[in-house]
Amino acid sequence: MTIVASPRKSSFTEVLQRVYGNFGSLSGGSNSSNGFYGNNLQKHRCYVHESEDDFEEEDGTMELVQIGVARTKNVLILMSDTGGGHRASAEAIREAFKLEYGDEYNIIVKDVWKEYTGWPLNDMERQYKFMVKHVQLWKVAFHSTSPRWIHSCYLAAIAAYYAKYFNFLDLFWVFSFTFYDNLLPASREVEAGLMEYRPDIIISVHPLMQHIPLWVLKWQGLQKKVIFVTVITDLNSCHPTWFHPGVNRCYCPSKEVAKRAALDGLEDSQIRVFGLPIRPSFALAVLSKDELREELELDPDLPAVLLMGGGEGMGPVKKTALALGESLYDKELGKPLGQLIIICGRNKVLKSTLESHEWAIPVKVRGFETQMEKWMGACDCIITKAGPGTIAEALIRGLPIILNDYIPGQEKGNVPYVVDNGAGVFTRSPKETARIVKEWFSTRTDELKRMSENALKLAQPEAVFDIVKDIHELAKARGPLANIPYSSSSQDMMMDFLHSKDVWFASLECSPCSAITLNLRSRQQITCKMLPEI
Repeated sequence: MTIVASPRKSSFTEVLQRVYGNFGSLSGGSNSSNGFYGNNLQKHRCYVHESEDDFEEEDGTMELVQIGVARTKNVLILMSDTGGGHRASAEAIREAFKLEYGDEYNIIVKDVWKEYTGWPLNDMERQYKFMVKHVQLWKVAFHSTSPRWIHSCYLAAIAAYYAKYFNFLDLFWVFSFTFYDNLLPASREVEAGLMEYRPDIIISVHPLMQHIPLWVLKWQGLQKKVIFVTVITDLNSCHPTWFHPGVNRCYCPSKEVAKRAALDGLEDSQIRVFGLPIRPSFALAVLSKDELREELELDPDLPAVLLMGGGEGMGPVKKTALALGESLYDKELGKPLGQLIIICGRNKVLKSTLESHEWAIPVKVRGFETQMEKWMGACDCIITKAGPGTIAEALIRGLPIILNDYIPGQEKGNVPYVVDNGAGVFTRSPKETARIVKEWFSTRTDELKRMSENALKLAQPEAVFDIVKDIHELAKARGPLANIPYSSSSQDMMMDFLHSKDVWFASLECSPCSAITLNLRSRQQITCKMLPEI
Protein backbone atom coordinates (compact mmCIF):
# COMPACT_ATOMS: atom_id res chain seq x y z
CA MET A 1 0.00 0.00 0.00
CA THR A 2 1.50 3.33 -1.05
CA ILE A 3 0.52 6.58 0.60
CA VAL A 4 1.57 10.17 -0.04
CA ALA A 5 3.03 11.66 3.15
CA SER A 6 4.20 15.18 3.98
CA PRO A 7 7.47 16.08 5.71
CA ARG A 8 5.61 18.74 7.74
CA LYS A 9 4.20 17.90 11.18
CA SER A 10 0.63 16.68 11.15
CA SER A 11 -1.96 18.07 13.50
CA PHE A 12 -1.75 14.70 15.22
CA THR A 13 1.92 15.29 16.05
CA GLU A 14 1.27 18.82 17.24
CA VAL A 15 -1.41 17.60 19.61
CA LEU A 16 0.84 14.85 20.95
CA GLN A 17 3.58 17.35 21.68
CA ARG A 18 1.14 19.76 23.32
CA VAL A 19 -0.39 17.04 25.49
CA TYR A 20 2.64 14.91 26.30
CA GLY A 21 5.54 17.26 25.74
CA ASN A 22 8.54 16.50 23.54
CA PHE A 23 9.31 12.82 23.73
CA GLY A 24 12.39 13.16 21.62
CA SER A 25 12.64 12.79 17.91
CA LEU A 26 8.98 12.53 16.99
CA SER A 27 9.88 13.16 13.39
CA GLY A 28 12.72 10.68 13.37
CA GLY A 29 12.78 7.71 11.04
CA SER A 30 11.29 4.35 11.72
CA ASN A 31 14.54 3.02 13.10
CA SER A 32 14.99 5.79 15.64
CA SER A 33 15.64 4.32 19.06
CA ASN A 34 15.06 7.57 20.92
CA GLY A 35 11.72 8.64 19.46
CA PHE A 36 8.36 7.78 20.90
CA TYR A 37 7.48 5.41 18.11
CA GLY A 38 10.90 3.81 18.06
CA ASN A 39 10.71 2.98 21.76
CA ASN A 40 7.23 1.50 21.56
CA LEU A 41 6.91 -0.22 18.20
CA GLN A 42 8.33 -3.55 19.32
CA LYS A 43 6.40 -3.37 22.56
CA HIS A 44 3.08 -3.11 20.71
CA ARG A 45 3.72 -5.24 17.64
CA CYS A 46 1.74 -8.13 19.07
CA TYR A 47 -1.41 -6.18 19.82
CA VAL A 48 -4.28 -8.34 18.57
CA HIS A 49 -7.23 -6.57 16.97
CA GLU A 50 -10.67 -8.15 16.87
CA SER A 51 -13.07 -5.95 14.93
CA GLU A 52 -16.10 -7.04 16.92
CA ASP A 53 -14.33 -6.03 20.14
CA ASP A 54 -13.39 -2.51 19.14
CA PHE A 55 -14.72 -1.21 22.40
CA GLU A 56 -13.54 -4.02 24.69
CA GLU A 57 -10.41 -3.52 26.78
CA GLU A 58 -8.31 -6.29 28.26
CA ASP A 59 -9.27 -7.48 31.73
CA GLY A 60 -7.15 -6.01 34.45
CA THR A 61 -6.35 -2.81 32.60
CA MET A 62 -6.98 -0.85 35.77
CA GLU A 63 -7.72 -2.02 39.28
CA LEU A 64 -10.65 -0.74 41.29
CA VAL A 65 -10.05 0.37 44.86
CA GLN A 66 -12.67 -0.99 47.25
CA ILE A 67 -14.39 1.40 49.61
CA GLY A 68 -15.70 0.10 52.89
CA VAL A 69 -18.79 2.26 53.00
CA ALA A 70 -21.31 3.33 50.43
CA ARG A 71 -20.51 6.52 48.59
CA THR A 72 -22.39 8.79 46.24
CA LYS A 73 -22.12 7.78 42.61
CA ASN A 74 -21.37 10.44 40.03
CA VAL A 75 -23.76 10.51 37.09
CA LEU A 76 -22.65 12.70 34.18
CA ILE A 77 -25.39 13.61 31.69
CA LEU A 78 -24.02 14.76 28.34
CA MET A 79 -26.24 17.15 26.41
CA SER A 80 -26.19 20.10 24.03
CA ASP A 81 -28.58 23.02 23.64
CA THR A 82 -29.23 22.21 19.98
CA GLY A 83 -32.97 22.43 20.46
CA GLY A 84 -34.68 22.49 23.82
CA GLY A 85 -35.46 18.78 24.01
CA HIS A 86 -32.00 17.56 25.00
CA ARG A 87 -31.68 19.79 28.06
CA ALA A 88 -35.31 19.12 29.04
CA SER A 89 -34.66 15.36 28.96
CA ALA A 90 -31.44 15.79 30.93
CA GLU A 91 -33.21 17.82 33.61
CA ALA A 92 -36.06 15.29 33.73
CA ILE A 93 -33.58 12.48 34.37
CA ARG A 94 -31.83 14.56 37.04
CA GLU A 95 -35.13 15.21 38.85
CA ALA A 96 -36.18 11.56 38.65
CA PHE A 97 -32.88 10.40 40.16
CA LYS A 98 -33.33 12.83 43.04
CA LEU A 99 -36.92 11.76 43.66
CA GLU A 100 -36.15 8.04 43.53
CA TYR A 101 -32.72 7.82 45.15
CA GLY A 102 -32.05 11.09 46.96
CA ASP A 103 -28.35 11.64 47.66
CA GLU A 104 -27.31 8.20 46.44
CA TYR A 105 -26.42 9.80 43.10
CA ASN A 106 -24.70 13.09 42.34
CA ILE A 107 -26.17 14.27 39.03
CA ILE A 108 -24.11 16.55 36.77
CA VAL A 109 -25.57 17.95 33.53
CA LYS A 110 -22.93 19.26 31.14
CA ASP A 111 -22.54 20.43 27.57
CA VAL A 112 -18.99 19.12 27.14
CA TRP A 113 -18.73 20.49 23.59
CA LYS A 114 -19.43 24.04 24.73
CA GLU A 115 -17.36 23.91 27.91
CA TYR A 116 -14.33 21.86 26.87
CA THR A 117 -13.77 22.20 23.14
CA GLY A 118 -13.06 24.91 20.60
CA TRP A 119 -14.77 25.98 17.43
CA PRO A 120 -16.85 24.61 15.75
CA LEU A 121 -17.95 22.17 18.45
CA ASN A 122 -18.45 24.84 21.11
CA ASP A 123 -20.65 26.79 18.69
CA MET A 124 -23.11 24.03 17.78
CA GLU A 125 -26.06 25.77 19.43
CA ARG A 126 -25.77 28.83 17.19
CA GLN A 127 -25.09 26.70 14.11
CA TYR A 128 -28.14 24.54 14.81
CA LYS A 129 -30.42 27.56 15.21
CA PHE A 130 -29.16 28.95 11.91
CA MET A 131 -29.71 25.67 10.08
CA VAL A 132 -33.22 25.02 11.37
CA LYS A 133 -34.21 28.53 10.27
CA HIS A 134 -33.06 27.47 6.79
CA VAL A 135 -34.88 24.16 6.76
CA GLN A 136 -33.67 23.00 3.36
CA LEU A 137 -30.09 23.34 4.53
CA TRP A 138 -30.87 21.28 7.63
CA LYS A 139 -32.74 18.70 5.53
CA VAL A 140 -29.72 18.19 3.28
CA ALA A 141 -27.38 17.95 6.29
CA PHE A 142 -29.60 15.43 8.08
CA HIS A 143 -30.20 13.06 5.19
CA SER A 144 -26.75 13.31 3.59
CA THR A 145 -25.11 12.18 6.84
CA SER A 146 -27.53 9.33 7.52
CA PRO A 147 -25.68 6.47 5.72
CA ARG A 148 -23.24 4.74 8.07
CA TRP A 149 -20.11 5.36 6.01
CA ILE A 150 -21.06 9.02 5.60
CA HIS A 151 -21.78 9.79 9.25
CA SER A 152 -18.62 7.93 10.29
CA CYS A 153 -16.64 10.37 8.17
CA TYR A 154 -18.87 13.18 9.40
CA LEU A 155 -17.98 12.42 13.00
CA ALA A 156 -14.32 12.46 12.05
CA ALA A 157 -14.80 15.82 10.37
CA ILE A 158 -16.46 17.55 13.31
CA ALA A 159 -13.70 16.25 15.55
CA ALA A 160 -11.10 17.87 13.32
CA TYR A 161 -11.39 21.43 14.55
CA TYR A 162 -7.75 21.53 15.54
CA ALA A 163 -6.55 20.19 12.21
CA LYS A 164 -5.20 23.32 10.55
CA TYR A 165 -5.02 21.90 7.03
CA PHE A 166 -8.06 19.65 7.11
CA ASN A 167 -9.90 19.47 3.80
CA PHE A 168 -12.95 17.70 2.46
CA LEU A 169 -11.03 15.34 0.18
CA ASP A 170 -9.44 13.72 3.23
CA LEU A 171 -12.75 12.06 3.98
CA PHE A 172 -12.51 9.98 0.85
CA TRP A 173 -8.96 8.75 1.32
CA VAL A 174 -7.80 6.00 3.62
CA PHE A 175 -10.38 6.36 6.39
CA SER A 176 -8.32 4.95 9.23
CA PHE A 177 -5.63 7.62 8.89
CA THR A 178 -8.02 10.55 8.56
CA PHE A 179 -10.28 9.44 11.38
CA TYR A 180 -7.64 8.97 14.03
CA ASP A 181 -5.52 11.92 12.98
CA ASN A 182 -8.52 14.20 13.45
CA LEU A 183 -10.44 12.48 16.24
CA LEU A 184 -7.68 12.75 18.82
CA PRO A 185 -7.72 16.53 19.48
CA ALA A 186 -11.43 16.74 20.26
CA SER A 187 -11.17 13.56 22.27
CA ARG A 188 -8.41 15.01 24.42
CA GLU A 189 -10.64 17.96 25.34
CA VAL A 190 -13.60 15.70 26.06
CA GLU A 191 -11.31 13.49 28.12
CA ALA A 192 -10.39 16.48 30.28
CA GLY A 193 -14.08 17.15 30.86
CA LEU A 194 -14.84 13.55 31.79
CA MET A 195 -11.84 13.36 34.12
CA GLU A 196 -12.97 16.47 35.99
CA TYR A 197 -16.23 14.81 37.07
CA ARG A 198 -14.96 11.20 37.35
CA PRO A 199 -18.35 9.67 36.49
CA ASP A 200 -19.48 6.21 37.51
CA ILE A 201 -22.34 6.48 35.02
CA ILE A 202 -22.50 8.49 31.80
CA ILE A 203 -25.85 9.26 30.18
CA SER A 204 -25.94 10.69 26.67
CA VAL A 205 -29.07 12.57 25.57
CA HIS A 206 -27.57 13.84 22.31
CA PRO A 207 -26.69 11.99 19.07
CA LEU A 208 -23.15 13.40 18.99
CA MET A 209 -22.34 12.45 22.59
CA GLN A 210 -21.64 8.74 22.06
CA HIS A 211 -18.62 8.14 19.90
CA ILE A 212 -15.90 10.38 21.34
CA PRO A 213 -16.76 9.80 25.04
CA LEU A 214 -16.73 6.04 24.41
CA TRP A 215 -13.29 6.31 22.83
CA VAL A 216 -12.11 8.23 25.88
CA LEU A 217 -13.34 5.45 28.15
CA LYS A 218 -11.54 2.93 25.96
CA TRP A 219 -8.26 4.84 26.22
CA GLN A 220 -8.69 5.07 29.98
CA GLY A 221 -9.36 1.33 30.22
CA LEU A 222 -12.72 2.08 31.81
CA GLN A 223 -15.35 0.92 29.36
CA LYS A 224 -16.13 -2.18 31.40
CA LYS A 225 -16.18 -0.17 34.60
CA VAL A 226 -18.14 2.98 33.70
CA ILE A 227 -21.78 2.48 32.75
CA PHE A 228 -22.62 4.30 29.50
CA VAL A 229 -26.23 4.62 28.34
CA THR A 230 -27.97 6.54 25.58
CA VAL A 231 -31.40 8.09 26.07
CA ILE A 232 -32.84 8.89 22.65
CA THR A 233 -34.86 12.10 22.66
CA ASP A 234 -36.35 11.80 19.16
CA LEU A 235 -39.79 10.25 19.28
CA ASN A 236 -40.09 8.40 15.98
CA SER A 237 -37.51 9.22 13.29
CA CYS A 238 -33.94 9.80 14.41
CA HIS A 239 -30.41 10.12 13.05
CA PRO A 240 -28.22 6.96 12.98
CA THR A 241 -25.57 8.65 15.12
CA TRP A 242 -27.81 7.91 18.11
CA PHE A 243 -26.88 4.23 17.88
CA HIS A 244 -23.54 2.90 19.09
CA PRO A 245 -22.83 -0.78 19.87
CA GLY A 246 -20.53 0.17 22.75
CA VAL A 247 -23.32 1.36 25.07
CA ASN A 248 -24.70 -0.65 27.98
CA ARG A 249 -28.25 0.50 27.28
CA CYS A 250 -30.09 2.36 24.55
CA TYR A 251 -33.40 3.71 25.85
CA CYS A 252 -35.85 4.14 22.98
CA PRO A 253 -39.03 6.25 23.17
CA SER A 254 -41.00 4.07 20.75
CA LYS A 255 -41.05 0.67 19.06
CA GLU A 256 -40.17 2.34 15.76
CA VAL A 257 -36.92 3.70 17.21
CA ALA A 258 -36.16 0.33 18.83
CA LYS A 259 -36.45 -1.38 15.45
CA ARG A 260 -34.00 1.13 14.01
CA ALA A 261 -31.58 0.47 16.88
CA ALA A 262 -31.70 -3.26 16.15
CA LEU A 263 -31.08 -2.65 12.45
CA ASP A 264 -28.05 -0.54 13.37
CA GLY A 265 -26.44 -3.40 15.24
CA LEU A 266 -27.59 -3.13 18.86
CA GLU A 267 -28.47 -6.36 20.66
CA ASP A 268 -31.86 -6.97 22.24
CA SER A 269 -30.18 -6.92 25.66
CA GLN A 270 -29.05 -3.34 25.04
CA ILE A 271 -32.45 -1.97 23.95
CA ARG A 272 -35.24 -0.84 26.23
CA VAL A 273 -38.50 0.83 25.13
CA PHE A 274 -39.73 3.03 27.97
CA GLY A 275 -40.86 6.23 26.28
CA LEU A 276 -39.51 9.77 26.23
CA PRO A 277 -38.22 11.11 29.57
CA ILE A 278 -40.56 13.92 30.62
CA ARG A 279 -40.29 16.02 33.77
CA PRO A 280 -41.65 14.12 36.77
CA SER A 281 -44.04 16.99 37.50
CA PHE A 282 -46.17 15.79 34.57
CA ALA A 283 -46.57 12.35 36.13
CA LEU A 284 -46.95 13.62 39.69
CA ALA A 285 -49.43 16.46 39.09
CA VAL A 286 -52.47 16.18 41.37
CA LEU A 287 -54.57 19.29 40.63
CA SER A 288 -57.71 18.93 38.53
CA LYS A 289 -58.43 21.01 35.43
CA ASP A 290 -60.88 23.19 37.35
CA GLU A 291 -58.34 23.82 40.12
CA LEU A 292 -55.65 24.69 37.60
CA ARG A 293 -57.92 27.14 35.79
CA GLU A 294 -58.67 28.85 39.04
CA GLU A 295 -54.97 29.07 39.90
CA LEU A 296 -54.04 30.38 36.44
CA GLU A 297 -56.98 32.81 36.35
CA LEU A 298 -58.65 31.28 33.30
CA ASP A 299 -62.34 31.28 32.49
CA PRO A 300 -63.73 28.15 34.19
CA ASP A 301 -66.50 27.65 31.62
CA LEU A 302 -64.84 28.23 28.23
CA PRO A 303 -62.79 25.51 26.48
CA ALA A 304 -59.15 26.54 26.13
CA VAL A 305 -56.61 26.10 23.33
CA LEU A 306 -52.87 26.31 24.03
CA LEU A 307 -50.74 27.82 21.24
CA MET A 308 -47.04 26.99 21.56
CA GLY A 309 -44.15 28.79 19.89
CA GLY A 310 -41.40 26.74 21.51
CA GLY A 311 -38.60 28.13 23.63
CA GLU A 312 -37.76 30.73 20.99
CA GLY A 313 -41.33 31.63 20.01
CA MET A 314 -40.80 30.52 16.42
CA GLY A 315 -43.25 29.47 13.74
CA PRO A 316 -46.56 31.00 12.59
CA VAL A 317 -47.59 31.95 16.13
CA LYS A 318 -48.83 35.46 15.37
CA LYS A 319 -50.85 34.49 12.28
CA THR A 320 -52.37 31.51 14.06
CA ALA A 321 -53.24 33.57 17.14
CA LEU A 322 -54.98 36.24 15.07
CA ALA A 323 -56.92 33.59 13.12
CA LEU A 324 -58.03 31.95 16.38
CA GLY A 325 -59.06 35.32 17.76
CA GLU A 326 -61.53 35.67 14.90
CA SER A 327 -62.78 32.07 14.60
CA LEU A 328 -63.42 31.59 18.33
CA TYR A 329 -65.73 34.61 18.50
CA ASP A 330 -69.36 34.00 17.59
CA LYS A 331 -70.48 37.23 15.94
CA GLU A 332 -74.15 36.21 15.85
CA LEU A 333 -74.30 35.52 19.57
CA GLY A 334 -71.74 38.18 20.37
CA LYS A 335 -69.73 35.95 22.69
CA PRO A 336 -66.57 33.80 22.59
CA LEU A 337 -66.60 30.07 21.87
CA GLY A 338 -63.31 29.50 23.64
CA GLN A 339 -60.23 31.07 25.18
CA LEU A 340 -56.62 31.22 24.00
CA ILE A 341 -53.30 30.87 25.83
CA ILE A 342 -50.19 31.81 23.85
CA ILE A 343 -46.68 30.77 24.93
CA CYS A 344 -44.14 33.06 23.24
CA GLY A 345 -41.01 31.65 24.84
CA ARG A 346 -38.03 34.00 24.81
CA ASN A 347 -39.44 36.00 21.88
CA LYS A 348 -40.07 39.31 23.66
CA VAL A 349 -41.04 41.12 20.44
CA LEU A 350 -43.76 38.56 19.72
CA LYS A 351 -45.02 38.74 23.30
CA SER A 352 -45.20 42.54 23.21
CA THR A 353 -46.99 42.54 19.85
CA LEU A 354 -49.65 40.07 20.96
CA GLU A 355 -50.17 41.79 24.31
CA SER A 356 -50.91 45.08 22.55
CA HIS A 357 -53.54 43.51 20.29
CA GLU A 358 -57.23 44.07 21.07
CA TRP A 359 -58.81 40.64 21.41
CA ALA A 360 -62.49 39.73 21.17
CA ILE A 361 -61.96 36.54 23.19
CA PRO A 362 -60.16 35.87 26.51
CA VAL A 363 -56.43 35.65 25.76
CA LYS A 364 -53.39 35.15 27.97
CA VAL A 365 -49.97 35.89 26.49
CA ARG A 366 -47.05 34.30 28.30
CA GLY A 367 -43.29 34.37 27.81
CA PHE A 368 -40.93 31.52 28.70
CA GLU A 369 -42.73 29.08 31.00
CA THR A 370 -41.22 26.57 33.42
CA GLN A 371 -44.52 25.06 34.57
CA MET A 372 -45.98 23.81 31.32
CA GLU A 373 -47.66 20.91 33.11
CA LYS A 374 -50.08 23.42 34.64
CA TRP A 375 -50.91 25.24 31.41
CA MET A 376 -51.38 21.96 29.55
CA GLY A 377 -53.48 20.58 32.37
CA ALA A 378 -55.79 23.59 32.18
CA CYS A 379 -56.36 23.37 28.39
CA ASP A 380 -58.41 21.19 26.07
CA CYS A 381 -56.16 21.02 23.00
CA ILE A 382 -52.75 22.23 21.84
CA ILE A 383 -51.22 23.74 18.69
CA THR A 384 -47.48 23.18 18.30
CA LYS A 385 -44.72 22.17 15.96
CA ALA A 386 -43.79 18.48 16.02
CA GLY A 387 -41.18 18.64 18.77
CA PRO A 388 -40.94 15.27 20.55
CA GLY A 389 -40.91 16.67 24.08
CA THR A 390 -43.99 18.83 23.63
CA ILE A 391 -45.84 15.96 21.96
CA ALA A 392 -44.99 13.57 24.80
CA GLU A 393 -46.10 16.14 27.39
CA ALA A 394 -49.36 16.78 25.55
CA LEU A 395 -50.09 13.05 25.36
CA ILE A 396 -49.63 12.71 29.12
CA ARG A 397 -52.17 15.50 29.60
CA GLY A 398 -54.56 13.90 27.10
CA LEU A 399 -54.50 16.92 24.77
CA PRO A 400 -55.54 16.51 21.12
CA ILE A 401 -52.69 17.95 19.06
CA ILE A 402 -52.69 20.17 15.99
CA LEU A 403 -49.21 19.97 14.49
CA ASN A 404 -48.46 23.05 12.39
CA ASP A 405 -44.82 22.46 11.42
CA TYR A 406 -41.83 20.16 11.82
CA ILE A 407 -38.07 20.23 11.38
CA PRO A 408 -37.09 17.99 8.43
CA GLY A 409 -35.37 14.82 9.51
CA GLN A 410 -35.81 14.03 13.17
CA GLU A 411 -39.28 15.63 13.57
CA LYS A 412 -40.87 14.47 10.33
CA GLY A 413 -41.72 11.03 11.73
CA ASN A 414 -43.54 12.59 14.68
CA VAL A 415 -46.37 13.71 12.40
CA PRO A 416 -47.59 10.21 11.43
CA TYR A 417 -46.93 9.06 15.02
CA VAL A 418 -49.60 11.51 16.21
CA VAL A 419 -51.96 11.45 13.22
CA ASP A 420 -51.97 7.69 12.56
CA ASN A 421 -52.65 6.98 16.22
CA GLY A 422 -55.68 9.27 16.19
CA ALA A 423 -54.24 11.76 18.67
CA GLY A 424 -54.24 14.81 16.42
CA VAL A 425 -54.04 16.35 12.95
CA PHE A 426 -51.47 18.16 10.83
CA THR A 427 -51.89 21.43 8.93
CA ARG A 428 -49.56 24.33 8.22
CA SER A 429 -52.42 26.74 7.50
CA PRO A 430 -53.30 29.16 10.34
CA LYS A 431 -56.84 29.54 8.96
CA GLU A 432 -57.35 25.77 8.76
CA THR A 433 -56.00 25.44 12.29
CA ALA A 434 -58.49 28.04 13.53
CA ARG A 435 -61.36 26.28 11.73
CA ILE A 436 -60.50 22.90 13.33
CA VAL A 437 -60.36 24.40 16.83
CA LYS A 438 -63.68 26.18 16.31
CA GLU A 439 -65.35 22.90 15.29
CA TRP A 440 -63.77 21.00 18.20
CA PHE A 441 -65.22 23.58 20.58
CA SER A 442 -68.67 23.61 18.99
CA THR A 443 -69.98 21.01 16.54
CA ARG A 444 -67.34 18.26 16.81
CA THR A 445 -66.81 17.89 20.53
CA ASP A 446 -67.10 14.09 20.17
CA GLU A 447 -64.00 14.07 17.94
CA LEU A 448 -62.13 16.17 20.50
CA LYS A 449 -63.04 13.67 23.23
CA ARG A 450 -62.03 10.66 21.12
CA MET A 451 -58.63 12.19 20.30
CA SER A 452 -58.09 12.98 23.97
CA GLU A 453 -58.66 9.31 24.84
CA ASN A 454 -56.24 8.22 22.09
CA ALA A 455 -53.62 10.63 23.37
CA LEU A 456 -53.83 9.12 26.85
CA LYS A 457 -53.37 5.64 25.36
CA LEU A 458 -50.09 6.76 23.75
CA ALA A 459 -48.85 8.53 26.87
CA GLN A 460 -45.95 7.11 28.90
CA PRO A 461 -45.80 9.28 32.04
CA GLU A 462 -43.58 6.83 33.95
CA ALA A 463 -40.87 6.67 31.25
CA VAL A 464 -38.30 8.79 33.08
CA PHE A 465 -38.73 6.73 36.28
CA ASP A 466 -38.42 3.47 34.32
CA ILE A 467 -35.17 4.76 32.81
CA VAL A 468 -33.52 5.78 36.09
CA LYS A 469 -34.65 2.56 37.80
CA ASP A 470 -33.07 0.49 35.03
CA ILE A 471 -29.84 2.50 35.28
CA HIS A 472 -29.91 1.92 39.04
CA GLU A 473 -30.20 -1.82 38.43
CA LEU A 474 -27.21 -1.66 36.06
CA ALA A 475 -25.24 0.09 38.78
CA LYS A 476 -26.23 -2.53 41.37
CA ALA A 477 -25.14 -5.29 38.99
CA ARG A 478 -21.65 -3.80 38.89
CA GLY A 479 -21.17 -4.90 42.50
CA PRO A 480 -19.83 -2.91 45.47
CA LEU A 481 -19.15 0.76 45.02
CA ALA A 482 -15.58 1.55 44.08
CA ASN A 483 -13.32 4.41 43.13
CA ILE A 484 -12.86 4.40 39.39
CA PRO A 485 -9.24 5.42 38.73
CA TYR A 486 -9.38 8.01 36.00
CA SER A 487 -5.91 9.04 34.90
CA SER A 488 -4.15 11.03 32.21
CA SER A 489 -3.63 9.11 28.98
CA SER A 490 -0.24 7.47 28.78
CA GLN A 491 2.14 6.71 25.93
CA ASP A 492 0.97 3.11 26.07
CA MET A 493 -2.66 4.20 25.62
CA MET A 494 -1.65 6.26 22.62
CA MET A 495 0.15 3.33 21.01
CA ASP A 496 -2.81 1.04 21.69
CA PHE A 497 -4.93 3.69 20.02
CA LEU A 498 -2.63 3.73 16.98
CA HIS A 499 -2.69 -0.05 16.74
CA SER A 500 -6.39 -0.60 17.36
CA LYS A 501 -7.46 -0.75 13.72
CA ASP A 502 -6.64 -2.93 10.75
CA VAL A 503 -3.92 -0.65 9.32
CA TRP A 504 -0.55 -1.49 10.86
CA PHE A 505 2.88 0.07 10.36
CA ALA A 506 5.59 -2.56 9.99
CA SER A 507 8.25 -0.49 8.30
CA LEU A 508 8.67 3.06 7.13
CA GLU A 509 11.17 2.85 4.34
CA CYS A 510 12.05 6.47 3.89
CA SER A 511 13.20 9.21 6.22
CA PRO A 512 12.47 11.64 7.76
CA CYS A 513 9.03 10.36 8.76
CA SER A 514 7.54 8.24 11.50
CA ALA A 515 4.21 6.54 12.02
CA ILE A 516 3.02 9.36 14.23
CA THR A 517 3.76 12.04 11.63
CA LEU A 518 2.05 10.10 8.85
CA ASN A 519 -0.64 12.26 7.27
CA LEU A 520 -2.85 11.95 4.21
CA ARG A 521 -1.84 15.37 2.95
CA SER A 522 1.75 14.21 2.64
CA ARG A 523 3.99 14.82 -0.33
CA GLN A 524 6.66 12.21 0.42
CA GLN A 525 6.17 8.61 -0.66
CA ILE A 526 6.34 6.02 2.09
CA THR A 527 5.47 2.35 2.08
CA CYS A 528 3.38 0.63 4.73
CA LYS A 529 3.08 -3.13 5.10
CA MET A 530 0.47 -5.09 6.99
CA LEU A 531 1.51 -6.60 10.33
CA PRO A 532 0.27 -10.15 10.71
CA GLU A 533 -2.14 -10.80 13.54
CA ILE A 534 -0.54 -12.82 16.29
